[in-house]
Amino acid sequence: MKADWKETTIDGPRTRRWSLDRTQCGDLAPHRIAWLGLDVVHAPYRRVRLAPSGSFLHATLEGEGRVLLEGSWEMVTAGSLFLAPPRVLNAFHAEPGKRWAFAWIRYEEPAWSKPLVGAGSPLRISQGAEEIGRVLEGLRAEWEGARDPALVHHWVSLAHGLAARAARPWRSDSRIGELWGKVAADLTADWKLSILASKCSLSTEHLRRVCRRELGRTPMEHVTYMRIQHAQELLENTDEKLEAIAPRVGYHSAVVFSRAFVRCVGLTPSQYRERRKSG
Repeated sequence: MKADWKETTIDGPRTRRWSLDRTQCGDLAPHRIAWLGLDVVHAPYRRVRLAPSGSFLHATLEGEGRVLLEGSWEMVTAGSLFLAPPRVLNAFHAEPGKRWAFAWIRYEEPAWSKPLVGAGSPLRISQGAEEIGRVLEGLRAEWEGARDPALVHHWVSLAHGLAARAARPWRSDSRIGELWGKVAADLTADWKLSILASKCSLSTEHLRRVCRRELGRTPMEHVTYMRIQHAQELLENTDEKLEAIAPRVGYHSAVVFSRAFVRCVGLTPSQYRERRKSG
């Protein structure tokens, strides 16, 4: 059970990592970037982060590896970009015999702030990974070379800009953007695929294809994601019991709500609340 997982850091002997954190580079802090880097890894490389305090972007540049995406292990290959919101389980590992090169950016975002990866963000997209990789390669070359402050500043700003664009795939005035705005405004509604499709004047199949392509989720999976995001806010900012929170985010049963929460976050709602209080 994911709720029993432990923080894990394993680097195999062939792993090569370059990273930069905000204590080294002051230009990261204004964007709330805690750390970024470029890794080339081989098994037994493994990471488990139970409840990281900020958004996370991971761009596969070469090879392949496995990542835990909202409760399911999936293989990611070159060109794949996945995103994770704050305070949800992150886990990924290298496959035996497989080389895996990737770029990554981890943010540090207080609970009261609006995170980069939020309720409208995709899970996994097939564009943007190469651009992020090139920018981080440029930043590394400048940092290890002339380290011109103006150029370092521009490389960091560009990396953050690409991350922000990936996290917000639709304009708010687009039909799909408007749809998710309506869902966010009424998470308690009995949303079904047919209703979602009618709200944006698309066929159910077209909406499903667009969401799979642009979000890496089905429309109904995205509804669940938005509900759980709001539940996290309520668990962090109120003392309401689970029986009260469940209907506020569209669940008639606290048991069903808890199962969905564990699947998306990796902790039970009670464990999540306790960790936030102790943190």
